[in-house]
Amino acid sequence: MAYKVLKQITVTILNQEHVRRDWFIDFDDDAFQKFFDGLAKETRKLGVSLKKVRNRDAVIKINSYGDLLNVVKISSSEDGNCKHCVGHIIGKSENLDILEDIKSAIFRIAFAPETIEPSSEFKKVCHNCGCGC
Repeated sequence: MAYKVLKQITVTILNQEHVRRDWFIDFDDDAFQKFFDGLAKETRKLGVSLKKVRNRDAVIKINSYGDLLNVVKISSSEDGNCKHCVGHIIGKSENLDILEDIKSAIFRIAFAPETIEPSSEFKKVCHNCGCGC
């Protein structure tokens, strides 16, 4: 069955330098790819196309779960939401589950983009993670 795509969302994953191993996730392994493919299939039925890209030039030092949230950027140019960190989109993580948080951020960008702070406000509260936002 063909679905009409109404919105394109790009998930950009930056490289990680781990200060602590307890927040390690391998975004290149099969488990993450399976998660992403399942999410892309789910969102496509709702008119949202997901694309995953890697930016290996940008490196985030991972010393906390908040840093891990900075590794994943989500963009939807149709809404003017460009490369927001997952943490910026969802706020506080309820369960410290990166896959759950990525999914929440994608659904928020897809279906409630008006609830995300505009870029100009984001710069005022930037957490200086080194992502260039």
